[in-house]
Amino acid sequence: MATCIGMVARVGGVTFNALKPVTCEYARRSSNQISLNRFAHGIRSSLYDHVREGYSDKPDLDMRLVCEETDKVVANVENRKGGLRGVDVREIVSVWQQLQDVRNSISELEQQKKTVSEDARLLVEKNEKKSLANLPEFNQARQKGREIRGRLNLLYPKESELEAEHYSRALRLPNTTHPDVPIGDESQACVVELIGQKPEFNFKPKGHLELGEHLGLIRQRHLAHVSGHRSYYLRGTGARLQTALQNFALDTLQRRGFVPMVVPDMLKGAVFEGCGMQPNAHRSQVYSLDPLQFPDLNLAGTGEVGLAGFFMDHAVNWADLPVRSVCSSTCYRAETDTGRETWGLYRVHHFNKVEMFGVTADETGEESSKLLQEFLSLQKEMFSSLELHYRVLDMPTQELGLPAHRKYDIEAWMPGRNSYGEISSGSNCTDYQSRRLNILYERQDGSLQYAHTVNATACAVPRTIIAILETHQTKEGTVRVPRALQPYLGLEVIEKPTSVPLRYIGPNQPSRPPRPVPKTR
Repeated sequence: MATCIGMVARVGGVTFNALKPVTCEYARRSSNQISLNRFAHGIRSSLYDHVREGYSDKPDLDMRLVCEETDKVVANVENRKGGLRGVDVREIVSVWQQLQDVRNSISELEQQKKTVSEDARLLVEKNEKKSLANLPEFNQARQKGREIRGRLNLLYPKESELEAEHYSRALRLPNTTHPDVPIGDESQACVVELIGQKPEFNFKPKGHLELGEHLGLIRQRHLAHVSGHRSYYLRGTGARLQTALQNFALDTLQRRGFVPMVVPDMLKGAVFEGCGMQPNAHRSQVYSLDPLQFPDLNLAGTGEVGLAGFFMDHAVNWADLPVRSVCSSTCYRAETDTGRETWGLYRVHHFNKVEMFGVTADETGEESSKLLQEFLSLQKEMFSSLELHYRVLDMPTQELGLPAHRKYDIEAWMPGRNSYGEISSGSNCTDYQSRRLNILYERQDGSLQYAHTVNATACAVPRTIIAILETHQTKEGTVRVPRALQPYLGLEVIEKPTSVPLRYIGPNQPSRPPRPVPKTR
């Protein structure tokens, strides 16, 4: 690491809660001032709050890269879809440089204070206590000590203010981008591979919701007053299909050495932010619990957050690398863009997902890239076993989010939609998450190094159900079960159940049945 990063770790003797913010302005140069208006971007850093409360060490951001290769960082920010622009990067550099100036001044003054204290101690040892008040050297040392303390009392609050602003801004920087990643929006995604045969039908294929309702698998109607929009029920074979898919994915991965985990659905905002998500941002996709009753608790939109939180502030032993973990969890997403996919299972507020998460070393710089390719191979193996037609996409810069260095999406052909739909993704986050969450590994010599993290979807249940129902439907309205899934589901064909569907008897219908007549007693 560069010297400026090392200084972050060394300057740590300040108890921030004991410092009161100052309202006076600090001028590094006459044209560059600090004021409380600096926080105009209005995004609070949960991760930095977490640090101030003593729960974790400070995020060790690579400011050497930002300061020394600013133009490259600006270009990266401009190429990615996010709230930052080039001017924000230069402001981050400016704040960081001012913070280093203050820290250098503090370091020099602390050294002077130490020297003055030593001089005063020697004078006390050499002279009688009564005569000290008449010694010019002793009085000069005392006066100089008071001046140094006065200057430090001004600088420490300024350091605290600048550090808070630095993290509130710099934590919003995206990861670096792999040089082979296409530049642009989703239309620039590069098709890496087409796998499987696109199904052909001698009839007009139905959509998954029509199939699911006919077969008694899915209910999404008349739920606005029960669970709101974008919610659903799976029933009977539909519920069994979800369990079958989860077990199929978990078994496949456990045979490959993945450690199964059960993770929390509710996590602190610091973990989200450390993963590259912003629960406090405007139009966030993250559900937050009532802050008055449950301060700083949020519902996870992916098992990645819970898995990353498991490794937060911990070091992995060298012998265990790479660590491969898998979990099946319920995911919650606000889906604030309400104009898209309002019906069906494609875009819903809650769903179950099996997630892969890996922690690798960073010795050659290639370990995480290799693990991403391994995860991608496992995804392809599972989706091919489900007899789906799909394509692998190398996603462009505007689709990477903050944490990904490189990202692959897998889109399955969905005949009812007559289009491809995303069913999976996988990302190499290099050291982006580990520097924020303090995820390290211990080398054989005992030294610590920041790890790399990789994540990938093994099975997003609702979208996989869409692909299976629409791909394997028959002219008779049944659905053929893929051979690999049959042992888990116990069926070869999904047929319409013999039970009579529920009849809606609520309001807002043209011919509502009469209400029950009161019983006579």
